[in-house]
Amino acid sequence: QVQLVESGGGLVQAGDSLRLSCAASGRTFSNYVMGWFRQAPGKEREFVAAISWSGSRTFYADSVKGRFTISRDNAKNTVYLQMNSLKPEDTAIYYCAVTTRYPTSASYEYDSWGQGTQVTVSS
Repeated sequence: QVQLVESGGGLVQAGDSLRLSCAASGRTFSNYVMGWFRQAPGKEREFVAAISWSGSRTFYADSVKGRFTISRDNAKNTVYLQMNSLKPEDTAIYYCAVTTRYPTSASYEYDSWGQGTQVTVSS
């Protein structure tokens, strides 16, 4: 089982940037595909971004494409989500997750989840 701990959330203004981190422990991190999801109040959890085990392939939701960047450092067992040009509609709890399968936007394909970190963007 992989343990995931997110950090880096906070309260920012529209147009600001944040970088989220997700530290993994418990298994060989480089074997895992990593994903970021988010859940806003009253809404379902939605896919944000995913990255292949090597970091060579990345995938984004249309709503964040061009503003968010997912990356990973396998030596540090950490995946990052750089969020630029934040909008109020980006306000949500952000979760990282792992899967041994393939990069996917389907949350049910992911095996382990972190506890989440709150991102609030004020207008």
